[in-house]
Amino acid sequence: MLEGKVVAVTGAGRGVGREIALLCARHGAAVVVNDPGVGGGGEGGDAGPAQQTANDIVAAGGRAHANLASVADPAGATSIVEDAVQRFGRIDAVVNNAGILRDAIWHKMSFEDWRAVIDVHLNGAFLVSKAATPYFREQQSGSFIHFTSTSGLIGNIGQANYSAAKLGIVGLSQSIALDMARAGVRSNCIAPFAWSRMTASIPAETPEQKERVERLKTMSADKIAPLVVYLASDASKEVSNQIFSVRKNEIVLFGKTRPVRSMTKTEGWSPEAIADELIPSFKPSMARADEVSAHVFPYDPI
Repeated sequence: MLEGKVVAVTGAGRGVGREIALLCARHGAAVVVNDPGVGGGGEGGDAGPAQQTANDIVAAGGRAHANLASVADPAGATSIVEDAVQRFGRIDAVVNNAGILRDAIWHKMSFEDWRAVIDVHLNGAFLVSKAATPYFREQQSGSFIHFTSTSGLIGNIGQANYSAAKLGIVGLSQSIALDMARAGVRSNCIAPFAWSRMTASIPAETPEQKERVERLKTMSADKIAPLVVYLASDASKEVSNQIFSVRKNEIVLFGKTRPVRSMTKTEGWSPEAIADELIPSFKPSMARADEVSAHVFPYDPI
């Protein structure tokens, strides 16, 4: 499905990103494998993961190049796209998958941990997408595939930084989709459920926690890749401004945020009237919204 295409995948040295890079290559794409090889919290660096993924693609008869730049650095993010164009002649799809975690309960979260996660996830998606945009506009085609999370779409304990970044990516994607539609460029989001280094830190002490972790382990990273290949291909040319989730063999389409209910008071609202009339009227709708989230995603967001 990607014969003749060039795809850049960030965070492609391990886990979900690696599986995406491998499947894109098997479907004919030349792949820029970006990964600085940092730890789960963004520390250190290692050329090995990116180079290994690129080597595996080449050994299987594909085309790949390892890029070690940080997506949070403007020059580094630009180099990912420039490597694609210089080495393979073009850029057709950008997969913004790179990420780190610095989880902390809200009242203990430091500004440094907040900024580091925002820089990699949200700013990284902006910078890499921005670098690809001139090429997409010139060729009047292209696909942005951004990785969001149900932690952003629904919320999660101890992940204010990650949740804010991931919901911000949804807003970024939706605006890109609207701005770039006239150029034939599309932008979509995927919220993945998969067992990887990013989820391996989930506590597994109680029987319930151990059961949840075992369930997550059945959601292998390779299950995410087919949707990415589809969204990067010409087969998805009519699909843009959408939010998907992949959970093992299940693909979910998320609805957009829309008004659920409204009330008008001709003389205007007082705080007392809001407490006595508005909120009691809204409560059934508020409860139903929470119930839907709990039903669709009955365990912790990822």
